[in-house]
Amino acid sequence: MKYVKAGTVFPDKLLKEIQKYVQGELVYIPNPNGIRKKWGERSGSRESLKHRNKIIYDSFKSGTSIDKLSDEFYLSLDSIKKIVYKKAEA
Repeated sequence: MKYVKAGTVFPDKLLKEIQKYVQGELVYIPNPNGIRKKWGERSGSRESLKHRNKIIYDSFKSGTSIDKLSDEFYLSLDSIKKIVYKKAEA
């Protein structure tokens, strides 16, 4: 979480109103509904995992065994099964 000085963000009138309630404290202001990013969107992790899962699925469809995929990607057999069978349903 990044901290921002209130004086640089809020108009003077609003800042004075907020100061009636809080002075020198940290205040968290949440995003409005619908604006919050999902896990991994900011860091790129979501796209990275999506790409990895596509490679796993394509390899499985080309005949690579679940055991071999598990060893190659350092994932459990159950994790590989979830990836390949979920993709098959989609």
